[in-house]
Amino acid sequence: MAEVLSKNARVGIVTQKFFCTCGGEIKMKLVFNKGKLRNTAECEKCHKQERKPSDFKA
Repeated sequence: MAEVLSKNARVGIVTQKFFCTCGGEIKMKLVFNKGKLRNTAECEKCHKQERKPSDFKA
């Protein structure tokens, strides 16, 4: 008999890599700024920081 999987079961987990226009890889970092934890995306090569990875394409 076939196994029954629930509708919330994760069959495959895919990670997406983002790259800057300079060719460096973009990593997400948590930064403590003005009393709050904020997620920022930073390029490893040129050290440019943006709010989210899709902002590097502009």
